[in-house]
Amino acid sequence: MSAEPCAPPPAPVLTPEDPADAALIEALLDRAFGPGRLAKSSERVREFADFAPELSFCAREDGRLAGVVRMWRVNVGETPVVFLGPLAVEPELQSGGVGGLLVQRACAAAKAAGEAAVLLVGDPPYFARFGFEGAPDAVMPGPVDRARVLALRFADVALSGPVRPR
Repeated sequence: MSAEPCAPPPAPVLTPEDPADAALIEALLDRAFGPGRLAKSSERVREFADFAPELSFCAREDGRLAGVVRMWRVNVGETPVVFLGPLAVEPELQSGGVGGLLVQRACAAAKAAGEAAVLLVGDPPYFARFGFEGAPDAVMPGPVDRARVLALRFADVALSGPVRPR
């Protein structure tokens, strides 16, 4: 008797972030990053950056929030870019590809919107597969490991100087 192959789980549905999801998103961020999340250098950027809701997305599986990626408008020196973060996935769904889908969707939306680059603070091996490279001359507020400051460029732009409001 042959076993029927298992169907792969359905891909998450990606939708633009909805303001009605704010409480769910904050709870997910707390679960994914823990209590120290508000002390990170990336959080200092989000305190002054302009939120880009049209470039921010949620992933849903079986109708529930599975992940989120947010984008923010900033300058690096004089160059306008978008800052990616946070990227969060429900802890039990991590390593299942949801985060990668969110990164790809947000970066594609940024490119389509004419943004010059996406900047983030993250794990170089993870983000290299999406085309991110080191951007050590982009100066983040607060202490940060410069090797984790990464950029995906859509144009030939210099990313040098402080990250500041656009």
